[in-house]
Amino acid sequence: MSSLISENDLKHEAELVWLEDTSCLDYVRQSLDRLPTRTSKPAYHRDGRMVGYATLANDAKASRASGTFRRRVFWLLPHDRDTEPDGLYASSAPAEAVDPVTLQPRTKGRKTECSEGGPPSSAMRELGITLPL
Repeated sequence: MSSLISENDLKHEAELVWLEDTSCLDYVRQSLDRLPTRTSKPAYHRDGRMVGYATLANDAKASRASGTFRRRVFWLLPHDRDTEPDGLYASSAPAEAVDPVTLQPRTKGRKTECSEGGPPSSAMRELGITLPL
């Protein structure tokens, strides 16, 4: 797993598969995992739950050393804001968290006012603007 994701790591992404409705989530955690396949649903070995994952195009090459593919996995822990709104991340977000509305295949995603725990201003909502933090 790696928390530093570059655009180069994402160049073979074909699709993001969501296992939950992300419209009610302020943030999701993203990581780059080494997985045995390009497209199937990965096994999940963390606390909490997997909320989505990336699939790769057929031209994605496996690592010569391990035979695995680097794919993004999106997940939440039991103490994240969606289950504990007044908990540890009530007004902040973990380092690997991004707002799911900023995610697309081949795009890293980013933090926004919403993902950091503050609602966007009414002017920003009217204009459809989100600020990366």
